[in-house]
Amino acid sequence: MLAVFFSMPIMAQNPAADADKNNHSSSLTASPEEARAIARDAFIYAYPMLYNYKTMYEQAVDPKAKAYVGGFGKFRHYSKPYGPENKDIVTPNNDTPYSWAWLDLRREPWVLTVPAILDKRYYVFQWIDLFTYNFAYVGSRTTGEGAGHYLFAGPDWNGETPKGIDKVFRSETDFIVTLGRTALNGPADVKNMQAIQRGYRLTSLSAFEHRPAPPAAPGVNFPKWNEADATSIDFISYLNFLLQFTQPGAASETELMQRFARIGIAPGRHFDAAALPPQTRQAIEAGIADGKAALADAEKHTTSSYDLFGTRQDLNGDYTKRAVAAAMGIYGNTRQEAVYVGTRLNAEHQQLVGAQPYVIHFDKKDLPPAKFFWSMTMYDLPARHLVANPINRYSIGDRTHGLKYGADGSLDIYVQQASPGPDKQSNWLPAPAGPYNVIARIYGPEESVFNGTWTFPVPQKR
Repeated sequence: MLAVFFSMPIMAQNPAADADKNNHSSSLTASPEEARAIARDAFIYAYPMLYNYKTMYEQAVDPKAKAYVGGFGKFRHYSKPYGPENKDIVTPNNDTPYSWAWLDLRREPWVLTVPAILDKRYYVFQWIDLFTYNFAYVGSRTTGEGAGHYLFAGPDWNGETPKGIDKVFRSETDFIVTLGRTALNGPADVKNMQAIQRGYRLTSLSAFEHRPAPPAAPGVNFPKWNEADATSIDFISYLNFLLQFTQPGAASETELMQRFARIGIAPGRHFDAAALPPQTRQAIEAGIADGKAALADAEKHTTSSYDLFGTRQDLNGDYTKRAVAAAMGIYGNTRQEAVYVGTRLNAEHQQLVGAQPYVIHFDKKDLPPAKFFWSMTMYDLPARHLVANPINRYSIGDRTHGLKYGADGSLDIYVQQASPGPDKQSNWLPAPAGPYNVIARIYGPEESVFNGTWTFPVPQKR
């Protein structure tokens, strides 16, 4: 187990960082005007990494946290979909119970073992690095339904592919997370799904090869997560801590990091906001406010996940888009795996509220085009959590028991706070009294989702 300390300010893993304290302010070369612009861009760059670290800290570092999974290299499986009481992440998936695990790749690679999936059940292991890029997938779409062994290696590993490994995935960062999802077909299916989850295993490479483990990696002083600090000027401390566990991922970031260094950003570097000249500190704080405003504006204009999530190459240097993805639903899938579309507005461009009944209508030819399955999930606003309701229904879709289609194959989903009546309750998606948004997930989307020939219908007032 890695050492955990809860002191601030954040200390670098590299002891040489202490030597930087005395000349900290003198090494900052940006004018106040430049510092403001740099801080704006750096905050947007850091935003998804900060909230990724929040999850890592709570799941793998802090044993007192409710979300703690047991440390690094351990699975925590959930055997039922998320409910309103689960607030670990925003806009949680309500279709496929999660299997969470974090890996520390500094010492050696790790191996994911999956069993054969014999009942055509959908499953996926999405792998995310510290930048929040989806750098690898194992599952129904990518590796199939057979049993397999998949190796995950950090940026410094240069070994040969071991015998028995089906595929090697390389990460740009030393710490990674997997968000596994296994389809659950109703309450009666829980035991079947749990049996599959028990077949998922994580093994260090040395244990997989039955040989002695290499020397332990250096201990890490993990900074305690504090949201107020992480979204203030001290975001730089968190970012500097995280950057020491990354490999420069693109030539385009060399110039970017040189620019960021002008306000004190560098891997493992000590950052002391109190030591900054007042004008510089004020400029950086103003830049952070600019970054928050830019992010909020970008969120308002984002209505789908088509291009929000993916590899470094998929995002192609669009750090605002990467930040929006984290703000609106961190750990979303790459679009080939699943797409999220929806709305918070009605046909009159007004905010959806539960007191007003709506219907979402699909003609037969316009049902969500999914290779695997689709669902629609309700989230309150602004929290983006699941909504408690009298029938304990938080999502609805093509696997919902008792869903009623029209004689012509069309489908109406009733979205409102009060029951639409006994004849329509099978198709009711309960809403809160106040504002909300509806997100549709399409697993294995067809090309019509991306080329614009299929669109999510606008909710109509009843």
